[in-house]
Amino acid sequence: MRGVLIGVVGAVAVLGVAAAVAVPEAKEWYDGRHEQTSSYATGKDAKEERESVPRWLPDDASSVEYAMRTTGGERILKATLHDGRLPAQCEALGGGSAPDPEISASWFPSEAANSAKGRCGSYYVALKEHTLYAWQTNDDWVDENRRSGQ
Repeated sequence: MRGVLIGVVGAVAVLGVAAAVAVPEAKEWYDGRHEQTSSYATGKDAKEERESVPRWLPDDASSVEYAMRTTGGERILKATLHDGRLPAQCEALGGGSAPDPEISASWFPSEAANSAKGRCGSYYVALKEHTLYAWQTNDDWVDENRRSGQ
């Protein structure tokens, strides 16, 4: 009887360890399965390939990185701007604050919201030298779609 009890306790311990490893991995897979990341040589290439890339991105922007969630409007973007200036369509943030991006990528700084300088359409933007960082929240995407549908 003691041998059976030790066997049951051992099996429960193995299953517990397996669950402790498998559950976080499954959650990470589930959460990430609706995210897509793409790289493009230029802004023109990005806009031609993916309709959801913002139209205000300059055609001559280079080294474009783009990530999006397919179940909503969360987007992040990184690009090199040759002139180091925000596109003309962008407006200053005017002292307001920006929300944190709702998705992440290794190439997108976690503190981008602290550096937000303006808005380009429904995107918040930060500029560090010649590198543009832009992000759109789901709520801003919904609002933009409501406005454009009226």
